Amino acid sequence: MNKPKMTTEKGIPSHSRVLMLLGQLERMSGEAVLADVETARHITAKILHLIQTQEKTRKEITAKGSTGMEVILTSLESTRDLQTVLNILYILNELVSVGGGRRVGVLVSKGGTAILLQLLLSASKDSPPSEELMLQLHSILAKVGPKDRKFGIKARIHGALNITVNLLKQNLQNHKLLLPCLQVLRVYSSNSVNAVSLGKSGVVDLMFKIIGPYSKKNTSILKVALDTLAALLKSKTNARRAVDRSYVPTLLTIYQDWHRNDTRHRHMLIRKGILGCIKNITNIKLGRKAFLHADGMRILYSTSTECLPVRTLDPLVNTSSLIMRKCFPKNRLPLPTIKSVFHYQLPHIPVGGPVAQLYSQPPEVDDVVDESDDNDDTEPDAENDTENEEEDKELNAQNDDIETDINKLRPKKNLSRPFEELKMYERFFPELSEDFKDCFHCEKTCSNSAAEAPKPLGPIVVPTAQVQAPARSGSPHGEACLASDPSCSPPVDLDNIQISKDCDGNLRPRPAEGLQEELACEMERIALDGGVSPQPISEHPSEHEDDNSSHSSGEHAVLEVPDTAALLPLHDPELYIDMAKSTRSVPNYTEVAYPDYFGHVPPPFREHILERVYGVQRTKIFQDIERLIYPSDILERVVYDLDLQSCPVISDGEALKFNSQFESGNLRKAVQVRKFEYDLILNSDINSNHYHQWFYFEVSGMRTGTPYRFNIINCEKSNSQFNYGMQALMYSVQEAISGRPRWVRTGADICYYKNHFSRSSIAAGGQKGKSYYTLTFTVTFHHKDDVCYFAYHYPYTYSTLKMHLQKLQAQCAPQVYFRQQVLCDTLGGNSCPLLTITAMPESSSNDHICQFRNRPYVFLTARVHPGETNASWVMKGTLEFLMSCSPLAQSLREAYIFKIVPLLNPDGVINGNHRCSLSGEDLNRQWQSPNAELHPTIFHTKGLLQYLAATQRAPLVFCDYHGHSRKKNVFMYGCSIKETVWQTNVSATSYDLHEDLGYRTLPKILSQLAPAFSMSSCSFVVEKSKEATARVVVWREIGVQKSYTMESTLCGCDQGKYKGLQMGTRELEEMGAQFCMALLRLKRLTSPMDFRQHAHFLDVESELIETNCKVISPTTYVLEEDEPSFLEEVDYSAASNEENGNETTGDDDRLSDSESTLRDSLS
Repeated sequence: MNKPKMTTEKGIPSHSRVLMLLGQLERMSGEAVLADVETARHITAKILHLIQTQEKTRKEITAKGSTGMEVILTSLESTRDLQTVLNILYILNELVSVGGGRRVGVLVSKGGTAILLQLLLSASKDSPPSEELMLQLHSILAKVGPKDRKFGIKARIHGALNITVNLLKQNLQNHKLLLPCLQVLRVYSSNSVNAVSLGKSGVVDLMFKIIGPYSKKNTSILKVALDTLAALLKSKTNARRAVDRSYVPTLLTIYQDWHRNDTRHRHMLIRKGILGCIKNITNIKLGRKAFLHADGMRILYSTSTECLPVRTLDPLVNTSSLIMRKCFPKNRLPLPTIKSVFHYQLPHIPVGGPVAQLYSQPPEVDDVVDESDDNDDTEPDAENDTENEEEDKELNAQNDDIETDINKLRPKKNLSRPFEELKMYERFFPELSEDFKDCFHCEKTCSNSAAEAPKPLGPIVVPTAQVQAPARSGSPHGEACLASDPSCSPPVDLDNIQISKDCDGNLRPRPAEGLQEELACEMERIALDGGVSPQPISEHPSEHEDDNSSHSSGEHAVLEVPDTAALLPLHDPELYIDMAKSTRSVPNYTEVAYPDYFGHVPPPFREHILERVYGVQRTKIFQDIERLIYPSDILERVVYDLDLQSCPVISDGEALKFNSQFESGNLRKAVQVRKFEYDLILNSDINSNHYHQWFYFEVSGMRTGTPYRFNIINCEKSNSQFNYGMQALMYSVQEAISGRPRWVRTGADICYYKNHFSRSSIAAGGQKGKSYYTLTFTVTFHHKDDVCYFAYHYPYTYSTLKMHLQKLQAQCAPQVYFRQQVLCDTLGGNSCPLLTITAMPESSSNDHICQFRNRPYVFLTARVHPGETNASWVMKGTLEFLMSCSPLAQSLREAYIFKIVPLLNPDGVINGNHRCSLSGEDLNRQWQSPNAELHPTIFHTKGLLQYLAATQRAPLVFCDYHGHSRKKNVFMYGCSIKETVWQTNVSATSYDLHEDLGYRTLPKILSQLAPAFSMSSCSFVVEKSKEATARVVVWREIGVQKSYTMESTLCGCDQGKYKGLQMGTRELEEMGAQFCMALLRLKRLTSPMDFRQHAHFLDVESELIETNCKVISPTTYVLEEDEPSFLEEVDYSAASNEENGNETTGDDDRLSDSESTLRDSLS
């Protein structure tokens, strides 16, 4: 070590007494060996006295710029006198015992760790070694070790591990020396390589000699011994060694003893330490088996149940819960196969990918569960672990999905299809060829003139969900009846109400089968008799007659459809039936769900984000564990199963009845596990073996006032907004008939967590040891024998879209240019509608026609993912605004030509898929190379865009409407080379980084206009996994700079006017209208000279901007989820060590301050 020269920090007096003593010690240590032993002892003793009595002395030695610590360490290294060494160790001990980690950091930075370890090695050679010296050395090392990242390596290199272990073995009864030795051993064991080495030296067995049953003595030693043992057991080698020596039952017995005797809960840390040891042992398969064999589930369940009333014992309950969930035997999902219950034969099989693997799978292969349903020791043993574990974690945490190939970020020059081929799309642009000479009559404005005069929608102001529509208060049931309280009107007796469709499409009453029968048996659903017709029905069915006969008399009743025409101008139940008849489904549905038939009127009340009840997940998990502990209480009674030819129907009144055989329905199986608890299994997407998220099913035969628990047990995502206040949706037929036809957020005790059902490697993309997740919620029904529907989000079926489009077309105003065409037919034989909306030219003059044709295009698409129904509701808001007679809408139509594909995936929507089309593929990953046969809607939509690009008419804006399941608010994804490069270390030329920031304009306008929109959640980074999406392909290949995906939350908002509220259809439709308003303002900002201002436009726009909050913040890279942690400290994945690395949670990655500043200045 270099000989230091005594210096002082500015501000510390040079005549300070301790500095003078250190100066003397420095001069003495300049000699090879301290010659004057007595002087050295005297000086070190004086320094020790000053440090023990004066805080300022400690500060002087460890102050920044002071060399006091170096002098002390140099003296320690050079002296051979035991008393002087002890004095210096006392000094160091005093310094590191007070003042926190900073003083320890000073000692480490001066090389103190190596000097102390070398001294330990030298002292161990004495026979016998000085007990006081060993005591002081280990006391200091115990404090230094946690602050030195290389401590484990240094200790192993110096041979300190065996020294401490031997000292420990010789002093098991010497509690004074035992404690610091254990503390150092605990630090040694934190290094994985050291842990294996110590295990071979018998330290695991040694720890079990120290820990034992309940005792009030030496609790500090016991606590450190347990922490050391837990650290050792992180090594799988040591864990196997502990299992082989039957230490699992020993730990459980010790835990029970401490639980039983620690009645005042003074030793919770010891009890937690025991659980920590069990937790680490059970990370291996042998440990889990030993735990179950030792009746560990019952022991931890009973002890945890007794701890529940004491809130301070939550750490024990949470750790016990995690251990039990991890050790719960993996169960097989009760299905014959994970493939969809519905089969659709593809015209040809893709060459590669999941669909090809699905078709090549031998029929005898069990795809539900692997042969080994438990993930064993798949990771390398600790001997091969890397030393710098923290650095590895940081490396793994970096997001590697951001595109780093600059060539893939540059525009693609050539079109993938020749122009001659693209000419086939010319017919989809009638606005570019019509001359309008014969079209300037009100009767002929729309593409298909109706026999009756069109009914204009009337003036439409931009909807604001904060204000209730006046029409709602005009309900025939009065204002009070709109409340959520079911007692405001007497429940309708549904026992006799039955309806069906005759061959003419008319509603007819059916004879009642008895007042005592269950509603689901008595009420025939709206049947589409005669199967599904491929041609649309031209004749509207006649209205049914009211039947006012008394329900109690037992006479027949006819279902009274709520009169919602005033509130739902685009809904017509009879028209919906006609549309449904021409809809083709794989299962050939012949029933219609009541909510789709009745319609949905948004409730007049706000629906707040549900506040999570503390401990709710823990309670649900314990109820699941009871299934294993008390199997006799479990019914396991199948009450609904699409895999069977005829679904079993329980008619004894003891079980609910389920149904999902209607358009967009999804429920494969229902199992009654307890009297009022049901496990539900969702169906996979057709031609797929996963994507379980969307659900839509019917329930009947319920009791009132009884909480029913529903568990959807085959969810796949690792987290969900159901953990952050989102609720499922319920629709009550009783409520609808009573004048309240609406979906309402429902459910209590909601949580989402990993369960014990094993997910096969086939279903998990080759990964073994994965599990499914459970969404659980509890519902109490308000009406006896009601028929209720549950859905993941507000359903919006394909037939609903067709009905809405026909109503819009019938109500088309003369000044609106509206054309509806069939873009293509889908695999399932359903048409994909294409809409063109703009303003009619002022006249048929050449100038006006030329002006009409030169309007820029805006291209909108939606619903490529069937489960994202909110995208359709946003699109509905956009369409209603565009078709309205509002002056603002007219201005927008005069500004742009809108090309709209409102539903890109009709087959997926119809058949209840969540993500895919009938091809079994995610259509939003097919835009780079769509197949005309397998992906017709994408192929032809891209063809439209390519035609526009080839004719130099590329859209000004492209936007694809989506829904987001893991984030709140509404936000956008865009594309930017510059912002993508900022997130990586890729070098790029100034040419590549020269980019117009206009892609930020539309999101910023939306952040000012739309209360649900969050600019801070937007991202303009291009990821590798998104390169085949519509947004990126349209940006890169078509050359649309303003190419976006607009994501709407499935939950609610955490900012702005709607903060703390769940999003309803009113807010979603408002978002669609606000998007139109943003386009209108974008036009004004980009071409103010050409824009015709209406007199009141500025006032309306100013009012909108003033009343809505402005959200402008720098863009950050958007992760999958960004929710805060809960107060309830529960591992929501319950993953063992082998899976923890795959789960990502936490805050967004942030740019550096300089980058954020630069970005703000540019924007």
